[in-house]
Amino acid sequence: MLEGLVANATGALPLHAVRAEGLMAFLDGQASSAAAFLRATGFSARPGELALLPGPDGLAGAVIGLGADNVASFGAAPRALPAGSAWRLTAGPQQDSLATMGWALGAYRPRRHKSGGPAPALLEIPADGAEGVMMAEAICAARDLINAPAADLGPKELAEAVAMLGARHGAACEIIEGTPLDSGFPAVAAVGQGSPRAPRVAVLRWTGAADGPLIALCGKGVCFDTGGLDLKPPSSMLRMKKDMGGAAVVLAVAEMVMRRALPVRLLVLVGAVENAVSGTAMRPLDVLRTRKGLKVEVTNTDAEGRLVLADLLAYAAEQDPDAIIDCATLTGAARTALGPDLPALFSHDDALAARLVAAGQETGEQMWRLPLHAGYDGWLDSSMADLVNSATKPMAGAITAALFLRRFVPDSIPWAHLDLYAWNDATRPGRPEGGEAQCARAILAAIPEIPRRPTRDA
Repeated sequence: MLEGLVANATGALPLHAVRAEGLMAFLDGQASSAAAFLRATGFSARPGELALLPGPDGLAGAVIGLGADNVASFGAAPRALPAGSAWRLTAGPQQDSLATMGWALGAYRPRRHKSGGPAPALLEIPADGAEGVMMAEAICAARDLINAPAADLGPKELAEAVAMLGARHGAACEIIEGTPLDSGFPAVAAVGQGSPRAPRVAVLRWTGAADGPLIALCGKGVCFDTGGLDLKPPSSMLRMKKDMGGAAVVLAVAEMVMRRALPVRLLVLVGAVENAVSGTAMRPLDVLRTRKGLKVEVTNTDAEGRLVLADLLAYAAEQDPDAIIDCATLTGAARTALGPDLPALFSHDDALAARLVAAGQETGEQMWRLPLHAGYDGWLDSSMADLVNSATKPMAGAITAALFLRRFVPDSIPWAHLDLYAWNDATRPGRPEGGEAQCARAILAAIPEIPRRPTRDA
């Protein structure tokens, strides 16, 4: 069971939810003493605002203010209400599933290496809360992966996480390593050749409907990124255990798709690798083979994530899917442009991009579409190979990274690339400091709207 949730809570106190515009009507329906107390304390039902209601035996209940985002509104409650207290939702304007999810996401704390600390308040799972529990479990599992120290989560362990996910849902999973990886995913192999922890590619296949659209999800799984021989400074390396955040996000999406039994077919690809420094690491100006056959000159060993994705995207395209979505903690340039909370979306398909943007608005996981500006494509030219992995101009880094990836996806296949942060720098309602499965719910919401490609139906 997720921290903060309980199936049945003896003596659970009522938790009322109210919106600002409904506050007067709510107060009119309460006992005069409770209404007077809330008026006297200035309760205004701001989103996430909490007020405890006194009773003859101490606490009689609590009231929480709702905003447009139920997840955020309930996210602060488990750590703001008295530790260990138990609560039940009363009938109100909240959506019980989203309230349950928000509560669980706010109660979450990484516990693998930390014991003790105050217990969160408990929420009795409401009758309509099962969907919220399911989504919270998938998101918290992704958070656990991102929060895991790199010493605990290397390429082997990340690939095993994909296999365990597949086993739970009857999906087929193949782990590619060794000689087959060297020949089939040469760019992934090159990125990982400097580490004693060998790289792997995990391939998961699941069928929810035999005639459903085939959705390919590709995740960058760099379990730790030193930058390679183009070594990162210590301040930039500090959070690089999260460089497998894209893989964690696609696993959260896959978990939710399979648990919902959506009528689609899934192909999930995770490139699990460590970018390390050693005598066998790839070097600047090395020329690498890729699965697609394009040769890439390495102008920056710290631009390794796009090399991993290049092979994954090429493999995904070979399966002739109806759409490809990749997720990656790819560039600092995207964070400079949009900050930590707003993932950058790139796509050469307007319909797919529109579906993802709309799903982001619907779920409160907004993203911002940036252009695949063709005028910068020449910045990837190389005199020694087909292209370089990193443009030498110190501008538009997120765009040129996306343009690099586009070289590995046919124009005929709808493709979207999400350059995300996968981390919360500080604790906020429903978003504790640490790893975050950014945009997982938005991608989940978009998937049922993705049609089969017309050429596939012919």
